[in-house]
Amino acid sequence: MQRFILGLALAFSLGSSAFSEAAKEAVTSFTLDNGMDVIVVEDHRAPVVQHMVWYRAGSADEPVGSSGVAHFLEHLLFKATDTMAAGELSAVVAANGGNDNAFTSYDYTAYFQRIAADRLELMMQMESDRMVNIRLTERDIATERDVILEERNQRTENNPRALFGEQQKAAQYLNHRYGVPIIGWRHEMEALDMEDALGFYRTYYAPNNAILVVSGDVYPDDVRALAEKYYGAIPANPDLPERFRATEPPQTAARRLTFRDPRVAQEYVSRSYLAPERDAGAQRKAAALTILEEVLGGGTTSYLAQKLQFDQQIAIYTGAFYSGVSLDDTTFDIVVVPGPGVSLQDAEDALDQALRDFVDEGVDPTQLDRIKMQLRAAQIYARDNVEGIASRYGRALTSGLSVADVQSWPDILQQVTEDDIIAAARAVLRPEGSVTGWLMRAEEAIQ
Repeated sequence: MQRFILGLALAFSLGSSAFSEAAKEAVTSFTLDNGMDVIVVEDHRAPVVQHMVWYRAGSADEPVGSSGVAHFLEHLLFKATDTMAAGELSAVVAANGGNDNAFTSYDYTAYFQRIAADRLELMMQMESDRMVNIRLTERDIATERDVILEERNQRTENNPRALFGEQQKAAQYLNHRYGVPIIGWRHEMEALDMEDALGFYRTYYAPNNAILVVSGDVYPDDVRALAEKYYGAIPANPDLPERFRATEPPQTAARRLTFRDPRVAQEYVSRSYLAPERDAGAQRKAAALTILEEVLGGGTTSYLAQKLQFDQQIAIYTGAFYSGVSLDDTTFDIVVVPGPGVSLQDAEDALDQALRDFVDEGVDPTQLDRIKMQLRAAQIYARDNVEGIASRYGRALTSGLSVADVQSWPDILQQVTEDDIIAAARAVLRPEGSVTGWLMRAEEAIQ
C-alpha cells in the first residue's frame, strides 16, 4: 500500500502524462465472426474475474406501447433454458462462490457474474445458453409480471421522490423515449405478455447486438478461445434493425410542474436542463459539463453550497448531477433543499441568481485544480474494482463510445479550462431547455 501511495503521489507530481501511464489499463478488443464485440481488461492482482454480456437494447429501444418490456425480459432470462432449470444459473454461480445479477437502463441491458477466474468457461457456457435457448411458460410470464409490478410499487409508487422524478423526466423529453420510465408505465406493464417478451428477445438478443466484457485475472488469448467456442457458435441475427431513436425537437419553452404528496417529508426544488452526451471522438463538451457538475454542486466546497448554504443560509442542501454516458441527449440536474422558514419560491429565486452570478464571476482556478486532482485520484482508485472496470467499458460501448474514447476520457477531463466550463454553462443552463419542479406536501382537503 505504501508503494502504491508513493506511486500515486509521484504520478501527480509529474503531471498528466505520468498520470495517464499510471491509470492506463491493459485492454484488448476484438470482434468474433458473428459480430459480437469482446473487450478484455487484464488485472492479475487477484484470481477473480468479472464476466459481463451487454446488449445494445434498453428501455428506450422498446416498441411504443410496451414500456417495461426490456426490464421484464431481464427478469425472464433467469428462467429455464433448453439445458438449465429456472434459477439454475444463479444457483451454480453461488455454489462456485460467486455472485450474479442483471440490470436494465435506457440504452442497454447487462448480465454479469463475478467469480473465481478458473470458472470463466462455466460462466460463458451458461450465459451463451440463455442468449438463444430461453424457454418460457405462461406461468413464467404471469409470475414475473407480478414481480415487476411489485418492484414498481416498492421503488416508485411508494416513493414520492421517484414519482416526482418520473413526471419531471416525462416533461423534459418532448419526443424521445428517455421520457418513459425504465421500469415502464404501470398500465402498459400490466399488459405485457409472452409475445412482447419473445419479440424483444428474438430481435435484440443476438451476438451481433452484444458486447462481452471480461475483466480481471485473464489473458486475451484464453478469453478469445472461450468466446469463440461458446458465443462464436451462435449465428448472428441478419434482421437486426438499425438502432433508430426519435429525436428531440428544439426545446423553446421553459416548463414547470408541481407534485404534491402527503408522504413528502422534505420539500425541494429540482431543475433539469437538456444537455449533450459524450459523443465518440467528441467528448470535450461533456467533459466541461462533468467538471461543471463538480464546480456547481459537488459537495460542501462547491459554488452553490458556498453561496446558498453558507453565505445566504437559504438551503440545507444543494447538488448538481450530470451523467454523460448516454446514447442520446441527457440532462444536467440541480437540486436545492430550502432551509427552515424558506419558501420554495425563495429557494428557486436564489438559485436563479446564483447561476447568473456564477456565469459572471467565472470559475475559481484553485477549485478547478482541486477537482482535477480528485478526478485523477478517482481514476486510479477505480482500477481496484474489476466490476467497475467492466461496467465502465460496457456502458460506454453500448452508448456509442469506443475503447479509445474510454481511455482518452481522463486526459480530456484534465484539459478542460475555465472558459470551457463557462461556455458549457451558458450553452446548457438555458431556461428554454429546462423543467423546474417543486416537490411539495399535499394540501389538506378543504372541509
